[in-house]
Amino acid sequence: MRTVLQRVSRACVRVRGEVVGEIDRGLLALVGVAADDDEEQARSTAHRIRTLRVFEDERGRMNLDVVQAGGTVLVVSQFTLVADLAHGRRPSLSTAAPAERARRLIGVLTTELSELGAPTAEGRFGASMEVELSNDGPVTFVLDVSAPGGAARSGDH
Repeated sequence: MRTVLQRVSRACVRVRGEVVGEIDRGLLALVGVAADDDEEQARSTAHRIRTLRVFEDERGRMNLDVVQAGGTVLVVSQFTLVADLAHGRRPSLSTAAPAERARRLIGVLTTELSELGAPTAEGRFGASMEVELSNDGPVTFVLDVSAPGGAARSGDH
């Protein structure tokens, strides 16, 4: 499961002009589900998002997680994040999970975030969405949580 996390001062998702998900301060989580992902990756990703300390404390240090900062997480499914760009000029999407599996795992992730105490909002799965955000910092991270037996890794961009 690959997630692009952006610390935002605000973000919203529209489908055909209608706002379907909106937050003020918090994290925008663009989530790509790979074919070999399962509930373990979804729960682990939720835990990492919930506990990642990327908000500034009173001394200006990134020491607070999204809940401590009074923020919300906006979860948006984005299957193109797991595309294979290694060959040719057209991205291969064969590594993405089938739609129903991805929908279920995005639901597990969102439910787990809520159960961990993080207020959440969502995009609309499978819809053509317009995502608008104001990146705070800018602060953007890529979080990869691999299949069982693999290592979790994250890198900043």
